[in-house]
Amino acid sequence: MTPVSWHKSSYSDNGGTCVEVTADFPGVVPVRDSKDPAGPALLFPSDAWRAFIASVQAGEFGTV
Repeated sequence: MTPVSWHKSSYSDNGGTCVEVTADFPGVVPVRDSKDPAGPALLFPSDAWRAFIASVQAGEFGTV
């Protein structure tokens, strides 16, 4: 398996409760828990991930 470049949001400086994503796989976006980098990753279709991010940016989920 080739190395993967995982990325955290710039908003993730919150004590470690965050996720990481990678764009290294065509058609799918793996998402993992940053506190457990050796653990499993959830796989989302790229179009579903883009729709989720657009919804977050549009404020559809409110604020926490």
